[in-house]
Amino acid sequence: MLSQTFHKTPIGTLFLISDEHILLAAGFRSFEDLIDRMDAQDSLREIKSVRNIPVISELVKDYFDGDLTAFNGIQTRQPGGEFFQSVWKVMRKIPAGKTMSYAELAKRAGSESAVRAAGSACARNLIAPIIPCHRIVKSGGALGNYGFGLESKEWLLRFEGALK
Repeated sequence: MLSQTFHKTPIGTLFLISDEHILLAAGFRSFEDLIDRMDAQDSLREIKSVRNIPVISELVKDYFDGDLTAFNGIQTRQPGGEFFQSVWKVMRKIPAGKTMSYAELAKRAGSESAVRAAGSACARNLIAPIIPCHRIVKSGGALGNYGFGLESKEWLLRFEGALK
């Protein structure tokens, strides 16, 4: 059985779905949005609403309370091919307060020419902001896109110290 909960944050409600201690989905829209995008097998499982998900809820709270490394302690799993998995792994290594271009992300994920695919991996990221696609920007430094709106991306980057 999966668990779902939500947390109020300065940029809206963050919805979370986990399989015990492994986070499967996170985002600022709704539980329905997350379930629609989850792995087909997981999306068919029974989901119960809980007040808190052990460890994950505490780490999310710690992050928004100012411990910018708290997300590092959250285990994640999401569907995606080998390149997408590489992209998400690289994203998790970007420290809070830093950004990386889509081009550099593609290169570090193993395919320098796959800049568009790296962008697609950001767009398909099901575990934002824990897998920090908000830290990916355009080569010239422009913010680029963010599935939960540029205001949210800008807030997260300011909160983490990447923007002044």
